[in-house]
Amino acid sequence: MKITGVIMGGGEGRRLQPLTRDRCKPAVPLAGTYRLVDIPVSNCINSGIRRINVLTQFNSVSLHQHVQDTYVFDQFHNGYVRILAAQQTPDHEAWFQGTADAVRRSQRYILDYKPDYILILSGDQLYHMDFRDVLREHIENQAEVTICTKPVPRAEAGALGIMQADTKGRIVRFVEKPGDTPLLDELRVPEAGDKECYLASMGIYLFNTDVLLTMLEEKGEDFGRHIIPGAIEKHAMYRFLFEGYWRDIGTIRAFWEANLELADPLPNFNLYRTGAPLYTHMRYLPPSKINCCDLNRALLSDGCIISGHRILDSIIGIRAKVGEGSVVERTVVMGADYYDRPNLPKGQIPMGIGRDCFIRDAIIDKNARIGDGCYIAAEGKADIVTDTYTVSDGVIVIPKNAAIPAGTRI
Repeated sequence: MKITGVIMGGGEGRRLQPLTRDRCKPAVPLAGTYRLVDIPVSNCINSGIRRINVLTQFNSVSLHQHVQDTYVFDQFHNGYVRILAAQQTPDHEAWFQGTADAVRRSQRYILDYKPDYILILSGDQLYHMDFRDVLREHIENQAEVTICTKPVPRAEAGALGIMQADTKGRIVRFVEKPGDTPLLDELRVPEAGDKECYLASMGIYLFNTDVLLTMLEEKGEDFGRHIIPGAIEKHAMYRFLFEGYWRDIGTIRAFWEANLELADPLPNFNLYRTGAPLYTHMRYLPPSKINCCDLNRALLSDGCIISGHRILDSIIGIRAKVGEGSVVERTVVMGADYYDRPNLPKGQIPMGIGRDCFIRDAIIDKNARIGDGCYIAAEGKADIVTDTYTVSDGVIVIPKNAAIPAGTRI
């Protein structure tokens, strides 16, 4: 049995702006060390899937560079992680119009390996999964399509694809993003009793290859919105019930919360699992140096120089610098792509966080320069977008390469 993985690079990522201003969603840094694309790629590799295609379209240069530098298989291990970018052809001059359209227009490359099964994944989710379990259940059910599902409460269900399944697990109904409407009431899991529970699609699909090709002959640009609902009666479609941790991190708030949860004493998503590591680019950085700082519930990445007063409930990314007397709380600091040269031009703010700063409820994107004595905190501010910062759902974001002058209050 041969299986190929296909990871969707996503669209413009508007809900993650300004983090996606210069990069696509799968290239956004995660936990100070990784990038979002490392999650599905690592899950594939740990599941024995070593032929993986990443379909990209928007702001994909940094993702291309990361994949190229990270996932290099030697001559003794057949496999690849390959970028398939949207391209103009004699038959198609437009961009990808959706998930199904992207797979349809990339199928001649995906089929190079002549796979028996094709696994389609999202590039902006946080979870551990062994896809061998999905394949095993797919074969046992004699399924043609298997959709991974996660029970969710009503508060989350309206924005996800929601399905219903019979007692044997066969899907009988699928509605993409029903919203908080009377339709959502019809989709509730009846076995849940008084508890409002719904079966949400995780955006993870396992197809028999021949069935996928047949389904792609039908009109429709998106799997959840067009292809899946129309194929339920024609094909044996089953759900795979996943009980582990899973989070869609497509918004600023969700991204911020998911990162900070990783610093909990016992996080739901375990970065320290044996036998199922997360892979990423090897950087050969020096150990982090802590000159003076009170650190509690924090993740500290490689190559940092920390001289602050307090870091609490925060993520500190690679090559980050925190100056003397600074306080960082409930903040994701993504770090830097490089170190400053020794002698900066006069007046230029050094890379990192300066002295005597106070930062709370924030995301500091890569290569940001924050001068001494800055005060940055959301503190109930309304949503706003400016050239130097963004406030989204109670989180303040300093964009990549921003320079915040000394003494600034945001």
